[in-house]
Amino acid sequence: MVKPRLLILSDLFGGENPDWIQYYIDELKSKFDIQYYDVRELANISLEYVTESDIHNQFLNGGIDKAVNDLLELEKEETAVLGFSIGGTIAWKAALNGLKVSLLIAVSSTRLRFETQIPCCEIKLYFGQKDLNAPNPEWFSDLNISNHFFENQGHSLYLEKENAFVICNIFL
Repeated sequence: MVKPRLLILSDLFGGENPDWIQYYIDELKSKFDIQYYDVRELANISLEYVTESDIHNQFLNGGIDKAVNDLLELEKEETAVLGFSIGGTIAWKAALNGLKVSLLIAVSSTRLRFETQIPCCEIKLYFGQKDLNAPNPEWFSDLNISNHFFENQGHSLYLEKENAFVICNIFL
């Protein structure tokens, strides 16, 4: 039996295979054919810049668009997507621009608060209750999207193994 495809898009810091990404891959590899993307590579972000602010600015100044375009070039088949932080935003924008997405799960993708259109797919959004940049209740209401907030968690909730298991259980 052919396993459905799942793209995993890293957060701002990317990396070849960050330890925390392994939590998700280990849980999901039995059910999915997984393709991991380091969004810094997709966005052609210089790896010389190491401060969060420098990386963030590169994403905002053309990096997000570059990553979306590269993803559209690389992926032609229908897929589910699990994106973290800026990776979720890239997945959202790619889905709006023609990426064939069946299910989009975005975790701590706070830049979504600036989006006014929703992709045509099943969407699940997860944020930390203490993440000050999460979209406000009106945003969820205006776009008619449900959400899940992890209590007493901040933006980096997806780095925690226990939260990874909760998020992965959505798929399984």
